[in-house]
Amino acid sequence: MITVFGSINMDLIATTARLPQPGETVAGSAFSTAAGGKGANQALAAARAGATVSMIGAVGSDAFAEPALALLGQAGADLSAVRRTDEPTGTALILVGGDGENMIVVVPGANGTVTTADAEATVAAMKADDILMLQMEVPAPAVRAAMTAARAKGVRTMFNTAPLTEDAVALSELASIVVANETEFDLLIGRQSLDADQRLAAMHDLHGRTGQTLVVTLGADGVVALRDGAVLTTKGLEIEPVDTVGAGDTFCGYLAAGLDQGLDFAAALRRAAVAGSLACLKKGAQPAIPLSAEVAERI
Repeated sequence: MITVFGSINMDLIATTARLPQPGETVAGSAFSTAAGGKGANQALAAARAGATVSMIGAVGSDAFAEPALALLGQAGADLSAVRRTDEPTGTALILVGGDGENMIVVVPGANGTVTTADAEATVAAMKADDILMLQMEVPAPAVRAAMTAARAKGVRTMFNTAPLTEDAVALSELASIVVANETEFDLLIGRQSLDADQRLAAMHDLHGRTGQTLVVTLGADGVVALRDGAVLTTKGLEIEPVDTVGAGDTFCGYLAAGLDQGLDFAAALRRAAVAGSLACLKKGAQPAIPLSAEVAERI
């Protein structure tokens, strides 16, 4: 079973021919809303990959709460531990350019009310062979409490370092599996603009010190991972991206589901990479997450 401890948002999405420069106003071509939040996105991806998923988090009592949870409910995720609060449901303001790249501002809202007590209760309900997924869109003390309790109980943890903060650097040391994009990983180890060989050397150094499984996503160049001393690489699909929002979350959810379902790590990594590619072919975060059958067809 997979438990996701993280954020639940509504995404407010505007598309434009190109992303604005600082201080610049550009004309938009479309506006839409979609359920999002890194925690909820990863939970939906794992559920659509066929895993049994429980979502832990908080929403408001406002008009965004139900639509933020709708797709998760439809996918069969257990939402019984999602609290309702007086704070507004979290929102993400997203600009998507004509090349598929994006800019995002996240307003935490109810996500900021997630507590260490929530974290401890979450892990107490888990079994040692479960997987706990975490990100950085709920308060860092709660993430730390969850990861500390999980380590003490022997629960596997998958920590996605996004959005990367100073807290994420320290918290990453507590995880069984660390997933970062190339920029996040470079900053995680206190370096910038590493080339492929330098990054791999840094991964070997970190893996040698911690024994953690390290997964670095490289966009169109695929994924490189280090697990039990072995380097694994894979690529997704050759695509023309429509919208990259949620691709990383899709990758994380599918990777966790593959491991939970007993796939070997290389197979789980490949399936996750293909799923992440497919998520770039539709607009929005959660609406773009592919079903397991769609991924299997493209592998």
